[in-house]
Amino acid sequence: MTTRNHPPFDVATVTLNPAIDRTISVSGLATGAVNRALHVGDRPGGKGVNVAAALAARGHRTAALGFLGRDNGSIFTRSFAKLGVHDAFIRLPGETRTGLKIVDPLRGETTDLNFPGLMPSPADVDALMQQLDTLETRWCVLAGSLPPGVPASFYAECVGRLKARGILVAIDTSGEALREAASASPDMIKPNIHELSALTGRELTDEASILAAARALIRTGIRLVAVSRGADGACFVTGTEVIHARPPSIAVHSTVGAGDAMVAGIVAAQLRDLPLDETARLATAYSLQALSGDNPSIEAHASLEGFAARVELRREPAPGP
Repeated sequence: MTTRNHPPFDVATVTLNPAIDRTISVSGLATGAVNRALHVGDRPGGKGVNVAAALAARGHRTAALGFLGRDNGSIFTRSFAKLGVHDAFIRLPGETRTGLKIVDPLRGETTDLNFPGLMPSPADVDALMQQLDTLETRWCVLAGSLPPGVPASFYAECVGRLKARGILVAIDTSGEALREAASASPDMIKPNIHELSALTGRELTDEASILAAARALIRTGIRLVAVSRGADGACFVTGTEVIHARPPSIAVHSTVGAGDAMVAGIVAAQLRDLPLDETARLATAYSLQALSGDNPSIEAHASLEGFAARVELRREPAPGP
């Protein structure tokens, strides 16, 4: 019999607004001009979908929840089956949106064009809430934007319901949805600098202001705040520790999914009860593996360890009372 100590899943992810990521590679992208595509490829996307894929590929028992369109969901179905992700998505009439990602390998830049998603009905939202109320998992990752018609308070309500049942909750979203969710004190949030700036209502221009903002969130009851800073790495903040993780310089294949890989790495570290410094190292390595274009898998463990060994860590003294 399943117990709370031994649930069927290590991690469940919730993606309300997934997308088919159509990645177009254009070397030296010139706006307002004709460009030649070097490569075009489709993959199932959405922040929670990416997190689930990264964790399942490395052997974690993973479930994926949310909303998908019935008319073009086969790409998700095939991917989940291949990776061993338990597919608990609710199917809606219509098509899952397609998002365009234009990757310029010459400049190492990615340009995103995101479109609105399908609008779930109140009955669809209620059905998802019922799934969450019976979900048995150690961690739940609530990630990505909210589709049309879903209130900004949705994630906050989910946090309350999940935590009441002893499930640890991670949040990776932005805007008002992040503000509402943060007020419900999830266990972990991973904003980037721009998302953290919007959340605090002021521009964060240096390390000191970033740390002050993260520590203010910790005081509200959030256990871990991880702030991603692009090429500068990330800082990981708890009530007693601050770890700065700086990645090595690598050839960037694509930035698509790198932030989601970091979330997956944090959760993977937490599942192993790793200390904060090793959490920062592993999470950064997950992100580096995504940036490099290496496929995550149990067999690619040597690649992951290689990246982890090259991550520079710096510990900051804890603030006084």
